[in-house]
Formats: sequence, structure tokens, C-alpha cells
Amino acid sequence: MIGRSGNPTLKDSTFENRGYGEDRYQNYMTINGTVNKAFITLVILLGSAFATWMMFFNGQQVMPLAYGGLIVGFILALVISFKPVAAPYLVPVYAVAEGLFLGALSATYESLYNGITLQAALLTMAVFIALLVAYKTRLIKATENFKLGVVAATGGIMIMYLLSFVLGFFGISIPYLHDNSLIGIGISVVIVIVAALNLVLDFDFIEGGAERGAPKYMEWYGAFGLMVTLVWLYIEIIRLLGKLRSRD
Repeated sequence: MIGRSGNPTLKDSTFENRGYGEDRYQNYMTINGTVNKAFITLVILLGSAFATWMMFFNGQQVMPLAYGGLIVGFILALVISFKPVAAPYLVPVYAVAEGLFLGALSATYESLYNGITLQAALLTMAVFIALLVAYKTRLIKATENFKLGVVAATGGIMIMYLLSFVLGFFGISIPYLHDNSLIGIGISVVIVIVAALNLVLDFDFIEGGAERGAPKYMEWYGAFGLMVTLVWLYIEIIRLLGKLRSRD
């Protein structure tokens, strides 16, 4: 049984009922193939983000692109999650849409706090590498209790964000979630940790899929799930840095 992932796009049922067997497909999912697809997806996302970034600092209106990218990205994420076979075709489009949003978000933070985008990007990459090394050397093991804890924490965070979004329409805000108080910063630190730990579950899930002989198109799906976690981690890190910088 492949371990569960806190990432909602990577779940146990993804690899079920797909007719696996030695005579099923000639090409199988591999870890190296998934890494290559993840790199391609990241390059596309960064290219899209850079385009929006340049538009922002050239004085052009980017918010329609940002919101459009967010909505399109959300819709594509749902489609890919329920139809992994479409991942090879939709994941690159998802990367473009997500890049439009991240570019605008990053440029907005950069206009407020010089250098914050580079800091957030480097920290995200550092966390990714550190957890990958920890996972490969088995310093961190994706045990069932570990998985259950991360999944529960991730679910709680998602529910909290959903409540914050809904209550925002009525002018109600959840205390400390978005402010720069010590408690608010502490909450952001916890969320960053939970987002980071999801990477361990994603590594375990992808490794399990490769060992189980998933079809080749699942490499794109695995890359998509990993990118979802990285984007979430980057957003939480830049939010945390923004709270810290706003206290200066």
C-alpha cells in the first residue's frame, strides 16, 4: 500500500484500479522521469511568473491576469486530480496559470519589501533540498503515524483558510491568522513546517508509485503534486517573511 499524502492531489486511490501488471504497459513511471517532468513544470511556471513580474514593474495592470491564473489553475488542479491521465496535457497549462498568479503575488511583496522574493525562493529551495536529503538518508521516515499527523494538520489548515475566506465576505477575520503579532508569526511558522513536511509525504508517494509500476503518464501527475506543495510552501514562506519585515 502506497503511503497517504497530505497533498490532496496525491492520494492512495490514485494508483488503484489502473490495471497494473508486467504485461500492462511497456513504459512505466520512474523517479528520474518524475524529476524531469517536475523540472520542466518548474521552468514553465518560472517563465510565466517572470512575465507577470516584468509587467508589474513596467506599470502594467496584472491583477486580472493574477486572478485569472488563480481561477484557471484551481479548475485545472481539480480536473487533473480526478483525471490523472490528462496530466501530460494539462500540467504545463496549469504551470502557466499558476505562474501568472505567483508572479503578481511576488511582485507585490517585492514592491513592499525589497529582496523578499529572492529570500523566499532561496528558503523554499533550501527546505526542499534539506527534506529530500533527510528522506533519502532515512533521517525522516514516512511512517503511518507521521503520515496521519501531517494529513490531519494539513486538513486543519485548509479548513481554517476556507473559513477565513468565507467569513471575509461578512467582514469577519480569524484572529492572528493574517497579522504580524508574535502569535500570528507563530501560526505562520507552524503552517510553513506543515507545508514542508508534506514534501516528505510526496517523496514517499512518488517513490511508491514508481516501485509499483504506475503508467508513464503518472510522472506528470507526480510532478504536478510536488509542484502544488512547493507553490504552497513558497507562498507561506513569503507571507511569513512579509510579517517579519512589517515589524521593522
